[in-house]
Amino acid sequence: SSHFGSSPVAWLPALKHSLVVARVFRTAMVNIPKTRNTYCRKCKKHQPHKVSQYKTGKKTGKAQGDRRYEKKQKGFGGQTKPVFHKKAKTTKKIVLKLECSKCKAKRMKPIKRTKHFE
Repeated sequence: SSHFGSSPVAWLPALKHSLVVARVFRTAMVNIPKTRNTYCRKCKKHQPHKVSQYKTGKKTGKAQGDRRYEKKQKGFGGQTKPVFHKKAKTTKKIVLKLECSKCKAKRMKPIKRTKHFE
């Protein structure tokens, strides 16, 4: 006989608890309106803002870290620095770029993680 008692499903509450503890994150599709009436720090009042998705700029390869890495890689000796493989995240946080329609001031606003964004 087991230590759970005579009932064959006495361990079921413990299993249910472990399933509740392991949370599942679901990412839904996010639809954002093209304009949003929100506070402008420059105008110091609410104004309509144009909303777009922030995109990172093209890398020039001239940053100090890039120059140092290229110099270290030169010549014989193979790969000199560790290459990262253990990627944990499957999504990125969406960053909205808000541009004031009056003064053209821009600001960034991060929102939740999602795979699909419109």
